[in-house]
Amino acid sequence: MAADGSAALGIGGIGHNGGPPLDRGAGWRHFCWKKAHARAWKTPPREIALARLARAEALGMTYREYTANILDTGVHL
Repeated sequence: MAADGSAALGIGGIGHNGGPPLDRGAGWRHFCWKKAHARAWKTPPREIALARLARAEALGMTYREYTANILDTGVHL
């Protein structure tokens, strides 16, 4: 618990029931984030996936770690 009585997760304060956020547009932002996340992690064509897998194995990483790095930085290691 923090000094103001809120949980360590930083959610709400005293009396917060963990319900949905009340700020305007939060639902829309969540919807947009989910769509963008799904589009970013969509399975690439076979040739690209195999090339990423080979490069990830050469670097000692998993395919998911390597792809996450590409999505975060835009740089192919």
